[in-house]
Amino acid sequence: MNKPYLKHLNKIEFVLTNACTGRCIHCSQGEHSTHGECIDVKIATDAVKQVVKRYDIKTVMVFGGEPLLFVDTTCAILACASELSVPKRQLITNGFFTRDRGRMREVALRLAECGVNDLLLSVDAFHQQTIPLEIVHAFAEEVQQAAIPIRLQPAWLVSREDDNPYNRKTKEALSAFRDTGIPTGEGNVIFPEGNAIRYLSEYFTQVCPENPYEENPYDVRCLSVAPDGSVLGGNLYERDILAIIDDYIP
Repeated sequence: MNKPYLKHLNKIEFVLTNACTGRCIHCSQGEHSTHGECIDVKIATDAVKQVVKRYDIKTVMVFGGEPLLFVDTTCAILACASELSVPKRQLITNGFFTRDRGRMREVALRLAECGVNDLLLSVDAFHQQTIPLEIVHAFAEEVQQAAIPIRLQPAWLVSREDDNPYNRKTKEALSAFRDTGIPTGEGNVIFPEGNAIRYLSEYFTQVCPENPYEENPYDVRCLSVAPDGSVLGGNLYERDILAIIDDYIP
């Protein structure tokens, strides 16, 4: 029986890892290193299978950190979603997991094979402070060659329209992709958590954007699984996902 607090559940997202190749000053999760845990692949795929049996899941998303540091797990989760006919199999990546063009091509082909049909590529002033734009551009070309639908996903400061130095640099970074024809999505407006509070606090004195990822605990529409298996106040390493759902109380 479906819990009333999750009757509208239609999405599962995996924060696959906190390991990242970027050092972004806007990151809501705070500081990262290139090393970090990754959720166990069987734990993750078993959770997807069980939830899809009970709920009408429309989207399975994988992000991080940088999920392509763990390509095997990323592909296994998204392949599982594809096999279960989940309509949208989404991946968010900064595009920087290797400098080798051959490796980029290999990974792009694997992502196509596992059924990714919405790849969001992070491109903005913040990512490009530490991530080489030419590497991201090269990976984007390989993704296109693999026929994976791709969008640029910038982070905006204050608002998409605000004329500040960071937004101007973001527009410059996006312009480097004009030759690819890749569309730019709406992106997201940075909210004051993690590194954003530490490094960008001056921009939040007049406006304070809300966290768009924060769920209403009385109407959970997305299961968000952390790298350590935490979800809905329980943990997948300790309990079955459906048991966690059944015992959930806001």
